[in-house]
Formats: sequence, C-alpha cells, structure tokens
Amino acid sequence: MLVLITGANGFIGENLKQHLAERFDIELLPVSRDSSREDFEVALSKADFVFHLAGVNRPKNSDEFREGNSDLTSWLCEHLAVRARKGDKVPVVLSSSTQAALDNDYGLSKRDAEGAVFRYGQEFDVPVHVFRLPNVFGKWSRPNYNSVVATFCYNIAQGLPITVNNPEAPLRLVYVDDVVSRFVSLLDGALPNLDDEGFEQVHPEYSTTVGELAEAIKEFRDSRETLVTPKVGVGLTRALYSTYLSFLRPEQFSYTVPQHGDARGVFVEMLKTPDSGQFSFFTAHSGITRGGHYHHSKTEKFLVISGTARFKFRHMQTGEEYELVTRGDKPEIVETVPGWTHDITNIGENELVCMLWANEIFDRDNPDTFACPL
Repeated sequence: MLVLITGANGFIGENLKQHLAERFDIELLPVSRDSSREDFEVALSKADFVFHLAGVNRPKNSDEFREGNSDLTSWLCEHLAVRARKGDKVPVVLSSSTQAALDNDYGLSKRDAEGAVFRYGQEFDVPVHVFRLPNVFGKWSRPNYNSVVATFCYNIAQGLPITVNNPEAPLRLVYVDDVVSRFVSLLDGALPNLDDEGFEQVHPEYSTTVGELAEAIKEFRDSRETLVTPKVGVGLTRALYSTYLSFLRPEQFSYTVPQHGDARGVFVEMLKTPDSGQFSFFTAHSGITRGGHYHHSKTEKFLVISGTARFKFRHMQTGEEYELVTRGDKPEIVETVPGWTHDITNIGENELVCMLWANEIFDRDNPDTFACPL
C-alpha cells in the first residue's frame, strides 16, 4: 500500500513515519515543506491512503493560515476528487485541532479545511476521518513551539527555568503514540469512533493542570537524586516520563548512584518506588557473611547474579533452622520471611554479586531490621 503523509517532517508526521516504516506492506510517500508542488501532485496521483498532517499554526501573517490550512486542503481534495470521479477512491485522515471551534483566523482556517475533507468524503462516498486533536505530546515534539509539555520537559531536563502563570489552568492532552495507533488502525480498516459532532477520537485523553504538569516533570528530574521513581508504568505519568527522557542529551543518558563500601564488599541502591519498595545490589568477598537480622513485616527477594551463596534461616520463636545454596548460573529467587532471622554467606572462591528487592523503602527512623546473627 502506498501511503502519503503530508507534514511528514512535523512532530506527528515523524512519529507516524517511524511506525509505518516498521511494516513491510507499506511504502511511504512523504511530503513536507521542502517538497515541490510537482512531487506533491505525483504522490497524490499514486497514494492509496492519505494522512494530511500539514498545516500552519505559527505564521508571519494571518494570510498564511488560509494558504497553509484551508487552501492547501482544498487543493488536496480537488486532486483526489479527480481520481474519485474515475472510481479510484482514496481515504483521508485529517489532523485538525480543537481550536477549529474558535472564531479566530487559525480556527476558521482549520474549520474550512475540515469542511473540504468532509465534502470530499460525502460527495464521493469515501471514508474520511477528521481529528480535532487537543494538545499532543511525545518524543520529537518541539519546545517553545507546539507543546507546553515539550517546553517544560526540555527546560527542566536542561536546567532552564519554566514559567507557570496560572498553575490551575486546565490541560487536555493526548499522547502521540496513542494518536498514531488510532491513525494506523484506520489505515487497517478499523471502524469509526466518532464524538457527538462527527469527529474521530483518540483514547485515552488526559486531563491535568499546568501546575500538576510542571510538578510531575520536576519529579522526574529529581528522581536521579532521590532515586524515587514515580509510577511511570501506566497512564499519563508513563507517557510524560517517556517524553521527558526524549529531551535528554546523549551525555545525560547515564548518572551515578551512591556506593557504600566496607571490608565486606559494596552496597548500592539503584531504584526506589513510592509504594513498591526499592531495588539494590551488594557484593561480598569470599567467606564474608551479610545479614544476620530479622524483620517483623519487611520482606525481601534475593537473586544471586554471580558467585555462590549460602542462605541460612532460623525461626525467632521455634528455633527451626533451614539453609539453601544458590548460584549465579541458576537463577533462583530467595525470599526472606518475617519472623525468621537470615544471613547470606559467600561460600565460593570469587566475589558474590547479589540483587536485592525490598518491599519498602529503607526508613532509618523505622528500619524494621533487628540484629540476630545465626
């Protein structure tokens, strides 16, 4: 399938190109501001599907709104109409904006563009899909241009100040990967998912405020110092965190964490979470024993990465004892159980390296760790 993308070098266009380039059944026909009108016309004559993402939102004068939005879209639809009259019907996805509902120069130009696409679809019975997108954010967005998320992420990642005039100002956001996923689903024949006004929708849509956005991104920055990572695996926080990381320079891809060492080896905390504990690792020289304590409620999981370890346990009330040996060449999780004192001894000749997860962040004021050597 030949797929035309206008605005192919824009924020959404680059993300869509990358997703479609991963497919062997798609040949891309990218068109950008650098393309000639002749190249554009050739692409329109061959395309099996059109994603019309090109538009103007920061013109030097208001006439450019009409030229880059309504006039360009009308011209595109006229060329497709020539093909449709011959029975060659090409579906169109149009990326519009929620500002099309406003009666300003930009809004009017986007609304006229929507009208041109809808008329093309209705006249020739061609599938068309018009999206009135709210604020779109994600990787490859441009700071100080089309996204407050991009601006905040870039500035905070680079140690620059941000301006929050009204922290309570509401924001409606959609993540670029969700936008692209919906676009691609329509390319693959998905059914329309229209709102009450007949516009296609992207789900999920997130609601937040400018102040909450700023605080969330600052928390990402601070996590390298506190080691506490927010809940970055789901929802808006996941999408924001991925976007924030995309604004790091290559020399910012790594960072150091504190290392605590003594005669036994080293102990390093890697990652802490608000409600799911923390990850660490430690080393132990040959013959060294670590641990020798019990917990009332805290639990841990140990995984020997390298070396050989003997784990010993004793029940604090019954005196029952148990021991086991694990090796780095056979991944095996060992859990500590509340009420059992435990220790770990390196019984191999080489250094022991062991990964550790605890179900709570270590609290020096309430460590729930009581010495009781075996």
